[in-house]
Amino acid sequence: MTAPTAPTATPDVDVDDSVAFDHPWKVLVWDDPVNLMTYVAFVFRKLFGFSRAKADQLMMQVHIEGRAVVSSGNKEKAELDVFRLHEHGLWATLEQDS
Repeated sequence: MTAPTAPTATPDVDVDDSVAFDHPWKVLVWDDPVNLMTYVAFVFRKLFGFSRAKADQLMMQVHIEGRAVVSSGNKEKAELDVFRLHEHGLWATLEQDS
């Protein structure tokens, strides 16, 4: 008696292209009237390891332009970064990069 063989044909699978190809996501920090600029720069250094100059430059961009991109990557990483920024009291969102 021989063992049955597995089917050679693969079933058609409907794949959602938006999930299959994960576009990069970016994390935006928005200006707010609550946090001091020095605190915002401190959080950038603490969470992302930026140098003092880079953290200050991003903090000024938030202050002057109203927002700055502080991180990018896959969706899970961006969601984690937004969560961590929220834990530190900063207003942050994520959006899919085009």
